[in-house]
Amino acid sequence: MFPAWKTRRWTALFIATSLAILGVACNGGGTPSGTASTESAVIKVDGSSTVFPVTEAVAEEFQKEKQGKVNVTVGISGTGGGFKKFVRGEIDVADASRPILTDEMAQAKANGIEFLELPVAFDALTVVVNPQNNWVTSMTVAELKKIWEPDAQGKITHWNQVRPEWPNEKIALFGAGADSGTFDYFTEAIVGKAKASRGDYTASEDDNVLVQGIEGNKYALGYIPYAYFSPHSNRMKAVGIEWEKNKVKGPVMPSLENVLAGSYNPLSRPLFIYVSRKSLDKPAVKEFVEFYLKNVRTLAAEVKYMPLPDTAYQMAMERVRVMQTGTGFGGVPEVGLPVEEILKRPPKA
Repeated sequence: MFPAWKTRRWTALFIATSLAILGVACNGGGTPSGTASTESAVIKVDGSSTVFPVTEAVAEEFQKEKQGKVNVTVGISGTGGGFKKFVRGEIDVADASRPILTDEMAQAKANGIEFLELPVAFDALTVVVNPQNNWVTSMTVAELKKIWEPDAQGKITHWNQVRPEWPNEKIALFGAGADSGTFDYFTEAIVGKAKASRGDYTASEDDNVLVQGIEGNKYALGYIPYAYFSPHSNRMKAVGIEWEKNKVKGPVMPSLENVLAGSYNPLSRPLFIYVSRKSLDKPAVKEFVEFYLKNVRTLAAEVKYMPLPDTAYQMAMERVRVMQTGTGFGGVPEVGLPVEEILKRPPKA
């Protein structure tokens, strides 16, 4: 049921908690007699639940290499929630499934927070239905907009309102919560404006909640990151996406090949980590970020994400070397951009 990264995470937490309890019981809660107290360096990461599996996998391997000298904490408060902490200087790294926005940049500047924007992987945002759904194999972007735009609330409620030949059954909608970067990206790509969405659907920043809901309802329709679809592909069905602006005609399925070929649009997106420039002055944080960029290709694939081209990681590493701060988007989200183009743009603070 649980992906490998999640099983490892809970095992590690259980062992760490057990050892902590045992240590308190044996030592009365203090440092052992004759032993100097040592503290691990702490790196604080929070943000996107989409990027979480990648960062968690990297953090586990990094901590193993550092042999207890560094503790990396990884939260999942959503992209928006992570940026709120990041621009206040409360965390070192923000996981993000969409670029930083203008108001977040303004808050960062007001608080003296400079940042580096580093793409780390691709995601194919996946439209999914229940496997018992035998009428949908593909949908157009226009049909998805018809379902998800704000004006659809209370009006577009049944499948046959989308296509007359589909059943007269109520659509059970599942999607990302308002603090999620997935929500921002999907609404930008499908509706045409970030955060423009109907509100009468089951929303969550936790993608596992959405997975369970879609698996349990024959008439469900939802959107989730590809890495949350892939482990459940025998219990839900991906929908091909047809976009009139696409260079490929007809519906395109989410896959690594289609993302890298630039044909899975407009729902193919880069995933990011944002790193505080001040935090990079800490040796542990700099080592973690460099380790991330050197190892994320392998670890992203392990947790079912799509690695970037090697040139993109080389460009990101150079950005760290010269401490190039700012964003390639200027606070305005865009869809369907090749990651190399993002990295070539002069960053805007």
